[in-house]
Amino acid sequence: MPKLLFFVTEDWYFISHRFNLALAAQKEGYEIVVVTRCQEHRQPLEESGFTVIPFQASRRSLNPFALLSEALALANIYRKVNPSIVHHVALRPVVVGAFAARLSGLAHVVSAITGLGFIFVEGNRVPLAQKILFWLFPRLLNRGLTIVQNTDDRDLLLRSGLKPQHIRLIPGAGVDTVKYAPQVRNDNERRLVVLMASRLLWDKGVGEFIQAARLLREMNFKFILVGQPDTSNPATVFQADVDAWIAEGVITYLGHRDDMHVVLQEADIVCLPSYREGFPKVLLEAMACGLPCITTDVPGCRAAVRHEDNGLLIPVKDSDALATAIATLAQNQEVRVRMGQRGRTRALEEFSQEQINKLTLLAYQETLLA
Repeated sequence: MPKLLFFVTEDWYFISHRFNLALAAQKEGYEIVVVTRCQEHRQPLEESGFTVIPFQASRRSLNPFALLSEALALANIYRKVNPSIVHHVALRPVVVGAFAARLSGLAHVVSAITGLGFIFVEGNRVPLAQKILFWLFPRLLNRGLTIVQNTDDRDLLLRSGLKPQHIRLIPGAGVDTVKYAPQVRNDNERRLVVLMASRLLWDKGVGEFIQAARLLREMNFKFILVGQPDTSNPATVFQADVDAWIAEGVITYLGHRDDMHVVLQEADIVCLPSYREGFPKVLLEAMACGLPCITTDVPGCRAAVRHEDNGLLIPVKDSDALATAIATLAQNQEVRVRMGQRGRTRALEEFSQEQINKLTLLAYQETLLA
């Protein structure tokens, strides 16, 4: 039985974005090992038959000594577990995991770059780290396959020197199109609901969403914010900011929710004014639910939303444009319905969990046979 090891920084991220894939791999005969920081989700992973190995990894530090220390510790795990294939998920685990794989002699590596994060955001704060990563990509990722979620990230890797035969484009983690599906609602005398759901980071466009809500206050829409601060990320919004917005009366705040399929049933428009993404899960879920989306014309977001097809694209960091787009869709129910239907069609045809899992399992087979 081939042994598939996932290295993911946080157990909650694995549950949210890779749990279904791991179950699909298990059904195909893989033994599953998960190396991650264990917080609240170890039990459901072990109950699913996965071996869980706790691992403390930073999501914030770019210190090369910290990266090397983690790589050495991870290499020891790789030597003990001796996996047939490793799947590194997200940028920092990809870098640390690539070093660990070389140190332990593992050749079968799948690297999933789920977005290039705050380092590659326009006007980023760490240009040196960007240059170093650009230099490292072709040297670290020339074993196995690298999965990217959008064409912008693919093109960046190609410009760095990584060969096309090492890259596979697989758009996102997929969406459960049965769980996330359009619902019939009674909209009589109901306030229009505009929803944003994400980790509460400034880079996700939370500030622009709040300002758009202020600009449209007189239109009496209901603005709902879902998510929680991520203090391990340098771009985090703090709880004090959220509390101030609640006191101001500009948003309804729901905090973290594990039942987004229920929350989305209340929405009319979903917004994600992010600065850069891999392939945003919330937009996939909104599309599957038949909801029109407003997002920014940046990598990742424009892969999910086509302008005036299943939603609207706006310039990044532009709360005025966001407010205008919300008002435009709010005033035309026919357009909202049409865009929502297109989103549902695209979710079914391009982004279902079954399709994405199949493509990823094929990448595993390619890597093992290489």
